Amino acid sequence: MELRVLKYFLAVAREANITKAAKMLNITQPTLSRQLIQLEDELDAQLFIRGKNKITLTEKGMLLRRRAEEIVDLAEKTEKEFLQDGDLIEGEIFIGSGETNSMHNLAKIMKGFYDEYPQVKYNLYSGNADDIKEKIDKGLIDIGLLTEPVDISKYDFVRLKEKEVWGVLMRKNDLLATKDYVTANDLVDKPLINTRRSIVQNEIFNWFGEDYDKLNIIATYNLIFNAAVMVEEGLGYAITLDKLINFNDETNLCFKPFSPKLETGTVVVWKKHQIFSSATSKFIEKIKNSIRYNAL
Repeated sequence: MELRVLKYFLAVAREANITKAAKMLNITQPTLSRQLIQLEDELDAQLFIRGKNKITLTEKGMLLRRRAEEIVDLAEKTEKEFLQDGDLIEGEIFIGSGETNSMHNLAKIMKGFYDEYPQVKYNLYSGNADDIKEKIDKGLIDIGLLTEPVDISKYDFVRLKEKEVWGVLMRKNDLLATKDYVTANDLVDKPLINTRRSIVQNEIFNWFGEDYDKLNIIATYNLIFNAAVMVEEGLGYAITLDKLINFNDETNLCFKPFSPKLETGTVVVWKKHQIFSSATSKFIEKIKNSIRYNAL
């Protein structure tokens, strides 16, 4: 498979129309159609269902789309790294972060680094720790900000000093909203929206203790924003970290911490024995120095 053909394939997958994709790629429609047929022959698989006005992906086509996006992203990232001037610190740094208030700390480091090296640009990816680790392993992300618990045995890392606090997101007019905190007993039989990550679920279930079997988990989430919408519409209570949702007079939500307190740490990780671009290497040193300084 040629990289050029994968880009053609992705263009057609995005546009869902060969004519539009060909125009965007500045090639003729017959040329694009021929390249797609050759790609299907090469893979011995049907990638598209060709309708009158629209093209849709088959199951194998959707698989190739995921893989092609990763391949193209990695190729473009590699090309940019090789084009960097050896003496001038410039280029792009690829960062992944989970939903955590500690992103403020990383953003401050990014701002300080940008002031020193204004030619450097950032590419940010948001996802849970499992998503970010997978992209680090594939070389699509250089650095990840992860919430614990998380297996970081195959990464170099620095741990941030601040702790994240677990609790429950609820509507302001809920009876539990009058309390300063919520206990496990308060949440028994309540409709709960819980994080999807199994390793974090175990921590939360351990906090509930013997009340675990009484929990009514009605939904799971990987990012809190849509879960917060579900809470606002009265569907249930979302178990989440503090300070991830901004509250104001127009927001019908509030956060109450667990009692006894349940906290988790955050770590900044990167691949062991990895050769990074000069910009990424400098940025990792900036992270190490900033966190060590703030820990004193």
